[in-house]
Amino acid sequence: MSKKNIGYVMLITITIAIIITLLYEFNIVNITPDVMVGVRWVTAIVLTLNAIVRSNLTTWILTALILGVFVGLDFPNVAISMQPLSQGFIKLVKTIVGPILFATLVFGIAGHSDLKSVGRMAWKSMLYFFCATTCAIFIGLAVINLTEAGVGIDVANMPHEELPTTSAVSAADERALTHISENVHWLYKFNAFVRDTFPENIVKSVYENKVLQIVIFGVLFGIGLAMVNEKKRKPLVDFTESLSEAMFKFTNLVMLFAPIGVGAAMAYTVGHLGVDILKNLFMLLMSLYLALLVFIFLVLLPVALYLKVPIKKFIEAVKEPVSIAFATTSSDAALPKAMENMERFGVPRKIVSFVIPTGYSFNLDGTSLYLSLASIFVAQAAGIDLSIGQQLLIAFTLMITSKGVAAVPRASLIVLIATADQFGLPTFVIAAILGIDELMDMARTSVNVIGNCLATVVVSKWEGEFDETASQDPEFLTKPME
Repeated sequence: MSKKNIGYVMLITITIAIIITLLYEFNIVNITPDVMVGVRWVTAIVLTLNAIVRSNLTTWILTALILGVFVGLDFPNVAISMQPLSQGFIKLVKTIVGPILFATLVFGIAGHSDLKSVGRMAWKSMLYFFCATTCAIFIGLAVINLTEAGVGIDVANMPHEELPTTSAVSAADERALTHISENVHWLYKFNAFVRDTFPENIVKSVYENKVLQIVIFGVLFGIGLAMVNEKKRKPLVDFTESLSEAMFKFTNLVMLFAPIGVGAAMAYTVGHLGVDILKNLFMLLMSLYLALLVFIFLVLLPVALYLKVPIKKFIEAVKEPVSIAFATTSSDAALPKAMENMERFGVPRKIVSFVIPTGYSFNLDGTSLYLSLASIFVAQAAGIDLSIGQQLLIAFTLMITSKGVAAVPRASLIVLIATADQFGLPTFVIAAILGIDELMDMARTSVNVIGNCLATVVVSKWEGEFDETASQDPEFLTKPME
């Protein structure tokens, strides 16, 4: 069957399935649950045939996402038992992160020996990151104050789950804070964050996936190597170039496992939480998705249009890493593919290798927006009336304390708990949010990835080094890299 014909069959099947689902959900027609199971799996067969015919990784990933939902709905116990597959995929991807960051950063800096360009990239990146995350915070505050999703909620009937016991502050820092006046706790925590960006042991940093520590080490090592004479520099530069190329090929091999890992992650999510979990916290969930869409269309899209970024090609470049981030709720899992695709899109490797990893700690657009929105939701649900000044103070505190959480699924929840304690907000409401945090994490992590991918284009355009012709080739994402 041709791609065109299977496309028509898929479109008709999905349309019929949606109509039947709506009739069933709103009790317009008396349809039995067994019929709905049949509708889902007929749709699954058609989607699988479409993926086989089209035979590309993105189609398989999106198909696996939907199949994961079906497995989670109809076979929840099987779905929950599939979690090790998603965990295995994330573990496999994490083996790529350290080597690919180190190699691309060192080669990007030492290979060109242009230390001034590194300094320019740094301040331009940080300026853009600050502007983007500030916009995200204000949008989060505006939407939650508009929807008032937490007002009038019966907290007693919300689904309560055990809160994470992990603290956002180390035990040693907690002890130190007891000897410091509370009005400078924020300063100590900020300085502790700066301290923790420096690697104590690069092997340990790679093992623990401390992205920012790897970036700091890679930048300093690259600068040091650039200062060495050509004869002694060349072997290491050649090694890092070979290592980065090998890691990109390694990424391609790992991504072949992505449909299984992504599908298993989605199946576990639906099987573990179920779809009824949305009923109690529907307004919060919709507020987040609305705020993220507002951020995309009122901030990211205008930036892309102003810089004349080819939107369709950009979407094509980011859809695969975004779909991986959406299913796994970890930006780490999407990092290698995001770096590779943005280089194919026309961003120089030296900019990609600096901006995306740095953005994972400083440009968490989705996470910043979520934290500002969720903190005010907690106050609304608890009946605490916060002034605009208090809301801004909470939001900007979260912007500082949220750095570095993108690599860890749902680590932002820990940051939210720590900040709630600091401002006297009740953590039992956050326990209720935990029930749907995974569904919210999917969206905010996806926006983190989109924001960081766009940031590479912004910086490369600003530097005048963006290759306008790279994405004009219809097969720019599949042809071999030079």
